[in-house]
Amino acid sequence: MKYLIAGLGNIGAEYENTRHNIGFVVADALVNELNGSFTTDRLASVANVKFRGKTLVVIKPTTYMNLSGKAVKYWLEKEKIPLSNLLVVLDDIALDTGTLRMKKKGGDAGHNGLTDIIIKLGTETFPRLRVGIGNDFARGYQVDYVLGQWTKSETNLLIPRVEKAVEMVQNFVHQGIDRTMNLYNNK
Repeated sequence: MKYLIAGLGNIGAEYENTRHNIGFVVADALVNELNGSFTTDRLASVANVKFRGKTLVVIKPTTYMNLSGKAVKYWLEKEKIPLSNLLVVLDDIALDTGTLRMKKKGGDAGHNGLTDIIIKLGTETFPRLRVGIGNDFARGYQVDYVLGQWTKSETNLLIPRVEKAVEMVQNFVHQGIDRTMNLYNNK
């Protein structure tokens, strides 16, 4: 059984360690924990890793955030992975920094990467893990905030939360979305 884990972010040194790239951070931590490595392939950096007898195709799209759907759709089709085995990992300004929420489906909540995935897949019904980045910005400065670097206090808070996000991804693969939501949401 195969799963597609899509960590969202933007490629390039100028985007490293930015709030918008938390999906890449979780993908990196997952692949590192499972002793894998990324290679550059079509539309994404890709790692194939095993977890409890299952194959995880972990991608970090190289299409930039706003065109994430192109990479997600390509890899779902290439690997013949059902939508129920897709998990998109992304940042969410509606959640406090470090809050983790898994959902079965939903709208884009103004997230351009998620908007593109929904358009390209033609559905809102796919699992996602939202990682809270907070919303400590003045009106009109959302872009500067999400593309801004983590503060030292945010980084210290996020290290254990990234580890918990990896645990949630693994639990999603092993026990399914319902059990994972029951175990981890609101914790």
